[in-house]
Amino acid sequence: MNRTPVLIIGAGLSGLTLLYLLRKEGLDGLILEARGRAGGRILTAKGDCGPTVDMGATWLGPAHKRIQALLDKLNIDRFEQHMGENAIYEPNSMTPHQLVTLPAGQEPSWRIKGGTSTLIKALCKEAGEERIHTGQQVRKISEKDSMLLVKSDTDTYEADVVVSTLPPKLIREHIEFEPGLPEEVTEIMSSTHTWMGESIKFGLSYDQPFWHSKTSSGTVFSNAGPITEMYDHSNSGGTRFALMGFLNSSYFSLSSNQRLGKVLEQLRSYYGEQADNYLDYHEIVWSLEEFTYHPYKKHILPHQNNGHDVFKKPWLNGKFFMAGAETSSVSPGYMDGAVNSAERVLKQIKGQLKS
Repeated sequence: MNRTPVLIIGAGLSGLTLLYLLRKEGLDGLILEARGRAGGRILTAKGDCGPTVDMGATWLGPAHKRIQALLDKLNIDRFEQHMGENAIYEPNSMTPHQLVTLPAGQEPSWRIKGGTSTLIKALCKEAGEERIHTGQQVRKISEKDSMLLVKSDTDTYEADVVVSTLPPKLIREHIEFEPGLPEEVTEIMSSTHTWMGESIKFGLSYDQPFWHSKTSSGTVFSNAGPITEMYDHSNSGGTRFALMGFLNSSYFSLSSNQRLGKVLEQLRSYYGEQADNYLDYHEIVWSLEEFTYHPYKKHILPHQNNGHDVFKKPWLNGKFFMAGAETSSVSPGYMDGAVNSAERVLKQIKGQLKS
């Protein structure tokens, strides 16, 4: 029997931050992660020639104080997202795209130097990589006396406290509880939006930033698609160049090559044949990631039930807690919310662990 004071389900930003904070307090914990890697919805791709491209969580803003503080503690640099003065705007499929002037004085957004996975790597190192067990999908959580038993596909763990950092919808669909959670909780879980769950992200790297001109832009907003939004994604030093954007979610059923063809067709309409001279192409369809997304039984609005009060309470006689970006009432769905949820749960469990 594997024994740990705190068992954390999920090695995304929330889970890793919680383990890091526990270790800073002199407390012990263990993470079980279903994927073969840490990071969850943070994933940074890198090809042979281009810069890193963030395929998951990417930006933070001035209001995101918690993740800024975490980056500072870990000595990780951030840099401002390049937007330029103009954007390519395509109002509909019947109207030619046009170059429009972006509003002045917008709040900046920042990216993490080296890609968002830089934060994940730092947290793994600080929290202790030996405490992060990948390839361990949790199947069941049950009460046994004053403990909780957690069964994965291959092992059983015993813990004083269990913290799930999975999107609530995934907890509901993939983990059996004994005794079961109250119906009021499971109903909210089932109708909680998983941020980025329907997103398709892509990135293309180039040897020259041809979109950096007065008559063009790497910032795109289109109602014609398949690209709905796109941004410059060059590195912080301005030495490697890329474009990164989002596709309409209805393109999930195409093959990767078909999506690439659609992307290049749209980019040619903006940039001409030079769009074809890419170095690397990256993409991820988050709705096809089984450890991120599960289909809803009814229509769910963005951020629906994110930060709901049921996620802030302990269950199973005060031994089961929920963290994760969707559980946070502060910046729900964002990296800042993920960090906030870890800080909240630390405060909740610290007293009972030290008692």
